[in-house]
Parts: sequence; C-alpha cells; structure tokens
Amino acid sequence: MISAGDLRTGMRIELDGVPYVVLGYQWVKPGKGGAFMRTKLRNMKTGTLLDKTFRTEEKVSPAQIEERKVQFLYKSEVESIFMDMETYEQFSLGPEELGPAKDFLEEGLTLTTFFHRGEAVGVELPIFVELAVAETDPGVRGDTAQGGSKPAKLETGAILQVPLFINVGDRIRVDTRTGDYVERV
Repeated sequence: MISAGDLRTGMRIELDGVPYVVLGYQWVKPGKGGAFMRTKLRNMKTGTLLDKTFRTEEKVSPAQIEERKVQFLYKSEVESIFMDMETYEQFSLGPEELGPAKDFLEEGLTLTTFFHRGEAVGVELPIFVELAVAETDPGVRGDTAQGGSKPAKLETGAILQVPLFINVGDRIRVDTRTGDYVERV
C-alpha cells in the first residue's frame, strides 16, 4: 500500500480494480483540518481523466502492471496487431487502447505494452519515431521572412505541421509525446 501523501507523477495506482496513472498532484495544507492531496489521474483502460482528492494518511494500492516489449506487425481494418517479443504470441489492440499512439505506429516498430491482470491496457512509444511524408503541398522559396510551416500527412495517416522545405518522400523525426516535427532525417 502507498500513502496518498507519497503519490507522484507517473505512479500507477489501482482504484476499485481499475488501473490509473498519476498525471499531476498538489499537496494542500488548509488552515483548519488535515492536509490532503489533489490528483489528476488517467484511466489506463479508457483514457478518461479523473480529478480525485485523497487525505494524506489514506492508503492506495499500487496497480499490478506488467510491461512487455512488443513489435507492431500491421493494422487491420479496425485493430492493430502486435507480437510479444519473448513468446511470439500475437494479439490485437483497438484504437481506444492505443489512444494517440495509433498515429505513429509503423510496421516493425518495437514498443512497450502495459498489461493489467492479463489484459493490455496501453502502450508506450519510443520518444522519437522516423516516418515518411506521404502528402504535402510544395513549399515555395521566399514565401516568408522567418520560415514557416505547412501541414503534412505522414505514411501512418497522422497530420502535423512541418517546415516549408519538407517534400513528399522525405523522412522526418517526430516527437511522439507532443506530435511535433523535430528534424529531417
């Protein structure tokens, strides 16, 4: 058991059998009464956010999360198919379990999957991925004085802003935490 006063960002806890990850916390000591902890939690199964207040002496249980290295194989019409790197078992995840990670999955990508009681509840991508630009307007030299950006559609279907010098077929590095262009590869 973890004392609610010890909760920190990134910790995984379990409330009513559901795993949550702590996104943020604030320790509050009012003038009267005991101290308490305000937290922002994300449900690892559904991705919904929850604001929850705990008394600092309250106990919460850590979530029993198992991490496994998996490889993304391919995307079917509705699901994405993965392979466990140790057992070579294949399993699928829907778009709701993948969340924003679905926009950056490229065949052969190795990533971490989180399992709670044998059920996949989420994935963690590498911080940077390299993807090819599938569609973008041609950039015209001299359009702007300070540079500029234009929308580009990547091979995975994700759309993000890139500099004007990026063309169709270029490979770019993308930060998966923010979904932003980093550099041309």
